Amino acid sequence: MPPTLRTPEPAVADSTGNWVDTRAPAAWRPYLRLSRFDRPIGTWLLLLPCWWAILLAALWTDSFTRYDLWLFAGSAIGAALMRGAGCTWNDITDRHIDGSVARTRSRPIPSGQVSVKQALAWMIAQCAISFAVLLTFPPLAILVGAISLLPVAIYPFAKRFTWWPQVFLGLAFNWGALLLWTAHAGVLNWPAVVLYLAGIAWTLFYDTIYAHQDAEDDALIGVKSTARLFGDRTSRWLQGFLTAVLVLGGLATLGAVADRNLMSLVLAIGGFWALGWHLTWQLARFDAQDDARLLMLFRSNRDAGLLPLPFFAAALLV
Repeated sequence: MPPTLRTPEPAVADSTGNWVDTRAPAAWRPYLRLSRFDRPIGTWLLLLPCWWAILLAALWTDSFTRYDLWLFAGSAIGAALMRGAGCTWNDITDRHIDGSVARTRSRPIPSGQVSVKQALAWMIAQCAISFAVLLTFPPLAILVGAISLLPVAIYPFAKRFTWWPQVFLGLAFNWGALLLWTAHAGVLNWPAVVLYLAGIAWTLFYDTIYAHQDAEDDALIGVKSTARLFGDRTSRWLQGFLTAVLVLGGLATLGAVADRNLMSLVLAIGGFWALGWHLTWQLARFDAQDDARLLMLFRSNRDAGLLPLPFFAAALLV
């Protein structure tokens, strides 16, 4: 399917020797890089709120069935594909900006490895497979999933008109909390909405850290971000986002387990406290001038987001 590349096929500038660079067929590598399959952290950050929601919804309904196992697997497939489609759309809309930034000018579109038409076709293919997965969910969940395309479509343009593009990223990346809660419970209950807000606060935390890597280039080309907006005050803002994650996550969890026993409540609340511990660890090591550390901290949010899961699962068992 992919055509012969028009230019030599180099890795993206900040590549770290992943499976796409070393084992994927050469003709597919530009497309896999468009979808960031060489950088799975984004898929994890999209997926983890989905898994939180499944377990918290199971606590709310006091039920966990074999269909929930499919929700875990289906959300993983959907997260990988929709993250890929979203990244492809982002690269299409940002192709001129990416060509002006050292870290991104080697991406497939600005480097000439993939045309805009080819990227559009690749994006549509990913969306089509994701939609097939979505059709296995209940009708209301399908509707919730379809609406998610709106924040996904808007996000790449946010940095052009607001200093808070990370909010739009949070709206898109945490939509799975609404979708998977609805897929399990059949309705959208209030704890899912609060969980969604907690996820947005988490996104503001980790993506502000990430955005500091590009702050200088963004200033030169006029791209807005919370990293540029906060500047030297970033640590204080990160502390605020951390607090919001704990408060909102704790409230969502409390709502989900309110009718269960005390041990279940303690375990479930412990999940977000574990996440908060990890974010505190990140905050203590934040250094806006150290790009390698910024990237390490950003990637560590996969581990941070995994921490609540065993607590939620244990709460379901007691």
